[in-house]
Amino acid sequence: MIVQSEADSAVPPAWFTEALAAPVTEGAAMQDDVRIAYRMWGSPAGRGIVLLHGGGAHSRWWDHIAPLLATDRRVIAMDLSGHGDSGRRETYSFDTWAGEVLAVAADAGLSEPPVVIGHSMGGVVTLRAAALFGSQIEGAVIIDAPLRDWAPEEQAARHERVFRQLRVYPTREAILARFRPVPDQPVIGYIADHVAAMSIRQRDDGWTWKWDPVIFNSREDPTEPLTRLDCRAALFRAEHGILSAEMSDLVYDRLGRVAPVIEIPVAGHHIMLDQPIALVAALRTLLSDWDHSLPVEARDPRHDRASAP
Repeated sequence: MIVQSEADSAVPPAWFTEALAAPVTEGAAMQDDVRIAYRMWGSPAGRGIVLLHGGGAHSRWWDHIAPLLATDRRVIAMDLSGHGDSGRRETYSFDTWAGEVLAVAADAGLSEPPVVIGHSMGGVVTLRAAALFGSQIEGAVIIDAPLRDWAPEEQAARHERVFRQLRVYPTREAILARFRPVPDQPVIGYIADHVAAMSIRQRDDGWTWKWDPVIFNSREDPTEPLTRLDCRAALFRAEHGILSAEMSDLVYDRLGRVAPVIEIPVAGHHIMLDQPIALVAALRTLLSDWDHSLPVEARDPRHDRASAP
């Protein structure tokens, strides 16, 4: 895997600082009496993109990505319940989180179905939203998501390595020093520093993380059968991520062989932390193609294979 040197990763480049300085609006929708926080970039418009984070993460993982996608769409990054600055629930489910996506899109003023882009566990939520709501979703982009297994952060929680409880740290410096992506991987320093700083909150007794431990122990098995969707779909996999080429092929078949599989070279699972520009370029290309082409109708996969002589 290609990793930037310490010197390169210590000083943020202009594109990164400009992205963080881009105008942003904060909002909150209510879903089942729970507050769902979100952030918006770009001019108000009917068309939009909704960005979903992974398990234990939050909307601020997209701070340096969202402004680069907000060229002709409203881009929304949301905190799923139990994450970031959103409210908490007694229990969580993919169906509940999928409903929050539409609630945020409506609250943000999108008058047309959004493209939903989800990373890791957020990719599973994206797929669930597309399966449940059909034509209310323009497109579903699933980024390195474990669609036939538990997400890596969920596996870590189930094995009680991390995420089982919120530890309180005495100082801000102490908790920031403990920030690690799960699974761990080389990352760009200035991006990881920003994400870490946005992942914590202060309490009377010290500093802690923003996620709710209950999100990892109260949900259903994510390995339910994949179904064909009534919207466009695309799969992104990191070359060194958790979605293998074999699994990509399986998901491609299950979705009707109409969802392109796009690989981000040399990227780890957390693509926005190590290959953000490659991710943005791939997403821009995909969205541009969708804007200038007609959807491909699902077809019988048997017709895609040459007959044996």
